Amino acid sequence: MLNTSSIDNFSAVTASRSSETSAKGVEDMGSQDFLALMIAQMENQDPTQPMDQLAFMSQLAQFGTVSGVQELNGAMAELASSLTGSQAIQASSLIGRSIATESNTGHLAVAGNDADGNTVLAMRASVDVGPGAAGGRFYVHNVQGDIVFSGELPPRSGVIPVVWDGVDSEGNQLPPGQYQISAESNIGNTTRTARVFGHDQVVSVAIGAGNAITLNLASGRSIDASDAREIF
Repeated sequence: MLNTSSIDNFSAVTASRSSETSAKGVEDMGSQDFLALMIAQMENQDPTQPMDQLAFMSQLAQFGTVSGVQELNGAMAELASSLTGSQAIQASSLIGRSIATESNTGHLAVAGNDADGNTVLAMRASVDVGPGAAGGRFYVHNVQGDIVFSGELPPRSGVIPVVWDGVDSEGNQLPPGQYQISAESNIGNTTRTARVFGHDQVVSVAIGAGNAITLNLASGRSIDASDAREIF
């Protein structure tokens, strides 16, 4: 005779378990939840129609899959955490160092003191005059776009480092801050616009969504770490 009380009991147990996990799929169930459901099913099965062995093996396979996925997810989370920590350590080594970015913005800042104790200012940049160049010219502009200084570039090819002390073409010391930079190179009988790279100092780093590393600079700007063209 069919044991209806056992079936009713099983239905109550499974209904209770289902209400606890109704918001979760099988792949989201914990191993303890899955195991409790399977044990309840075995304890309350119809004695006249015991669980089919193939069905039982299928459930065991599901249990193994759920357990394996949970272990894999845990391992991936640990790996992601380890990679983030490694990136943070590497990024922190940039603090205090100068970088070159493909930007026409230069930052005039205090560079130290001279032998008499006077404050020395400096703005550093790089100019890529290109191959086959025979010199060129470097320009500094104020925020209004006016040229406040210009200087000759040496007759050579490639990337040329430049330093401006903040003294304009009239011999006046200009205040610290941001200035615009531009350059041109002489190639043959033509003058071409040259690429400029403003230098800035890294004061802090931040790791955001997707482990993207942001460099916070002394000038107040923030850039993606991939935009750094050179590190000094």
